[in-house]
Amino acid sequence: MPLPERAARGLVVGKFCPLHLGHERLIDFAATRCQQLLVIGWSQPGFTGYSAARRERWLRARFPQATVVVLDDARLAALCTQHGLPARALPQDSDDEQVQRDFTAWLCLNLFGGPVQAVYTGEDYGDGFAQALATHFGTPVRHERLERTRDVGQASGTQLRADPHAHRHSLSAEVYADYVQRVAFMGGESTGKTTLARVLAERLGTSWVPEYGRTLWEAQGGELQPGDLLRVAMTQPRHEDEAARRAHRWLFCDTTPLVTLGYSDWMFGTAPEALRQAALRPYDLLFLCAPDIPFDQDGTRVGEAFRAQQHAWYVHELQARGVEYVLLEGGLETRIARVRHELAKLTDSRFSVAA
Repeated sequence: MPLPERAARGLVVGKFCPLHLGHERLIDFAATRCQQLLVIGWSQPGFTGYSAARRERWLRARFPQATVVVLDDARLAALCTQHGLPARALPQDSDDEQVQRDFTAWLCLNLFGGPVQAVYTGEDYGDGFAQALATHFGTPVRHERLERTRDVGQASGTQLRADPHAHRHSLSAEVYADYVQRVAFMGGESTGKTTLARVLAERLGTSWVPEYGRTLWEAQGGELQPGDLLRVAMTQPRHEDEAARRAHRWLFCDTTPLVTLGYSDWMFGTAPEALRQAALRPYDLLFLCAPDIPFDQDGTRVGEAFRAQQHAWYVHELQARGVEYVLLEGGLETRIARVRHELAKLTDSRFSVAA
């Protein structure tokens, strides 16, 4: 059967708490059937940790060609003010479907450029939704339904909110990465950071991120210039973001941009403001490796005195910045046991509060 003529404007509406592959298939379906796609999201009262900003960020990243707006009451009020309209509140999730349909029509007419000619859903309710919109617009609105045959095994929003890690197959890698908790190791020379990151990743079946500064240092024959430290501080987080898409539950990071800031000061006596800002990068859990294990001089390290200097600087900087950290002491297995203990205590802070 030939496809219907592409609508000038099409509409997809959802909560996207979270954005999952079922939603993505529907939006892809819609995008092929209209010239301009409008995606609107809201949920009231919503779910803790699923802020409008976060859901909009997911949608914009996955569908950059669509017009995407995810609303909360504050965002809606700002849009009303921008358009010279009285403020109004979002409907509640528990409101009658007609209230939701009337509100959607009002949004299109008053805030989002006027009528649409098609709506896209994966449900039977779409016929009534299209008819209600047509009544408000005074122009036809057709409903195109996506058959859900490919959604067998797709986890529901409720299941994903309860345990996204158990149902990661239902999320794109980009969205799932937002659930991965970043666990970082700091410490002076020869304090076991790399070994900890690598071994923990192996034992817990996830990914780890090597120290890019070391990679660059080796590539340049042991020579680094002041600008190289900023390059390291910018590149390391990008490597973390890439690795998070392959990780499961945790991502172990060998070093942080704060360590790079330290090296910039030690090596060159200064650091650009961009590097100082990069050093503020937060982690879900931060471990500081104590210099209480034998020093291994591999020919690239300065020495034990410098290691002690580094440790003192890290302690001072972390305390001055009010950054929480866990001190790791003892041998490898003792340290691993402490890390696993802290991981067991760690709640998913990214989704325990609205962000």
